[in-house]
Amino acid sequence: MSHSNLKKKKISVVCPVFNEENTISLYYERFQKAMSCLQDRYQIELIFVNNCSEDNTLPIARNLHSQNSSVQIISLTRNFGYQSSVLCGLNFATGDAIVVNDVDGEDPPELIPKFVDLWEKGYDIIYGKREKRPEFLGLTLCRKIFYRFTRAIADNDFILDMAEFSLFTRRVRDEVLRTKTSFPFIRNELAYVGFRQIGISYDREERIGGKGNYVGIAGMLRMLKFAVAGILTASTFPLRLTFYLAIPLLLSNFLVLFVYFLTPEKAPLPLIYILNAMFLIAGVTFLSAYMARVYKNGIARPIFVVDWPNTILNDHPTNHKA
Repeated sequence: MSHSNLKKKKISVVCPVFNEENTISLYYERFQKAMSCLQDRYQIELIFVNNCSEDNTLPIARNLHSQNSSVQIISLTRNFGYQSSVLCGLNFATGDAIVVNDVDGEDPPELIPKFVDLWEKGYDIIYGKREKRPEFLGLTLCRKIFYRFTRAIADNDFILDMAEFSLFTRRVRDEVLRTKTSFPFIRNELAYVGFRQIGISYDREERIGGKGNYVGIAGMLRMLKFAVAGILTASTFPLRLTFYLAIPLLLSNFLVLFVYFLTPEKAPLPLIYILNAMFLIAGVTFLSAYMARVYKNGIARPIFVVDWPNTILNDHPTNHKA
């Protein structure tokens, strides 16, 4: 490495991939063009986190590395999910600033230089605020409802319409990694840690190729699972709701009991039975969901497992562990 490069700050771009053989080369070309304006001022490393792809994603990524050593590859032993693959990339990124950007091009890499400009102005977290999406209107509406509902019940700050497409400093990354959970919800952690934040609005674009992993019934089920898990991470409101509902329900039970002793025929016993049963079902459901999360966190299984024979890292920081 030259003496001039040693003086340059580094930007690490974490790019999760799963079965993206049709997009990874197209993304790389687009990424190189987008980052060309930064090449003179920064070292730039592109880290593909291969979530155990079943197609030719890994061989293509290896070929890109052979052409450009700044392209690095982390392969996982199985598909641990999107959030875990992002977290893996964050663990091994060595940049002064870290960017998360998907390979499908829906979050345009051309915005990264704008993120860098704001980083240079002193912002610690620069995130993309998704506006329009090239998708079914009903799905967009569901997303907006999810974000606003989650923000309304979140225990801490929750940024509307934010995704993982963002740039943040190494210090922010270190604080995010301090949270240990069986379901990392990175956008929530970025909002929680604070620091100086700013958002850039943009419209999501069409995929540059291939087929997304969130299409069809299977994709909808993945999104539903993600939404529920995200709420469990961001909020304890469902647990508190059980307490909030218990007080008026308990008073109602006493009132019905009082009426029953005075005039048994006027006591709405069937109604109170139904309300009690509904409360018990909801309470057990909420408690079970959170207890399952506590149980999984207690087991403390690794969030990801690296497949070292298929991993190519120029720097291997031993102080970053999952």
